[in-house]
Amino acid sequence: MTLSQLGAFVFVARLGSVKAAARALGVSEPAVSQSLAQLRKHLGDPLLTRTGDRMVLTEGGRRLLGIAAQIVALGAEAVAAVQPGRPAPLHVVMDAGLAEYVAGTLICLFTQRKTVDASTGVAATAEVPLLLSSRLADVALGAQVVGDGLVSRPVLRCRLIVVGAPRGRRDHWLVGPSGTDPVSDTSRLLRLLRVPESQVRVFANQTAAWKAAAGGAGVAPATAHLVTSQVRRGELVAIDTAATPLPAYWYATTLEPANRSAAAGTFLDFLTTPAATQVMRSPDDGIPRSRFRPPIHVSIWS
Repeated sequence: MTLSQLGAFVFVARLGSVKAAARALGVSEPAVSQSLAQLRKHLGDPLLTRTGDRMVLTEGGRRLLGIAAQIVALGAEAVAAVQPGRPAPLHVVMDAGLAEYVAGTLICLFTQRKTVDASTGVAATAEVPLLLSSRLADVALGAQVVGDGLVSRPVLRCRLIVVGAPRGRRDHWLVGPSGTDPVSDTSRLLRLLRVPESQVRVFANQTAAWKAAAGGAGVAPATAHLVTSQVRRGELVAIDTAATPLPAYWYATTLEPANRSAAAGTFLDFLTTPAATQVMRSPDDGIPRSRFRPPIHVSIWS
């Protein structure tokens, strides 16, 4: 029985599917399935069975879940404990849009000021409580997250607008991956405007969605300050709707102070500084080349 097997079990149990667990852990679906199969064989219990489109716990699985979650969290703490003198680890997960536009410059600026081993990843809002409680992530940036033992703090106020080409189509809505997250600001805007699902097109990233909108393929929700350069160049124009501009916030979510890592607390403090606010508001400005230190990206699978 290994930490990987227990981690696979905990994530499938909490998220309801092998696909969702694999996405949250940053590994392939076969890897999760194999780990789960090995654990089932070792313990002699199915642990999870399929009901409709979700995986649900057996009686044995229900008894194991709390213990397994504690072991996974302790495993993450053990790794950190045996590395004295090395930079403190910090894993930050983000909404897909923030990860695309803000992550690199923001983490780079932070690691200039603090000696940490920083990594970043993308996570849906529903995955955040499990990633934090399992110590597989230290901080989450994006939508507000509510849960036992969690603290969600607003770090930036912004506005959501709708953009498109000056003479482009208006009947298709073009979104990045965050448009598939029910808790995201993009999804909230689509619900307010009662946009039917048949009119929504999802792109691999936000840049691709805005590029398609600039080409006239439809309209796209956008965080106003992230799309400023395209609007200034005339590639996109703001389009009036009944719900925009829509006030929004970016939140930083962590464990409660007594349980969060020192690096997570330091990063929270950093997010309130003028320098961090400037980077989040104008990521296109970058930072001076002499000060650039690329963050280290690592898998959260162990």
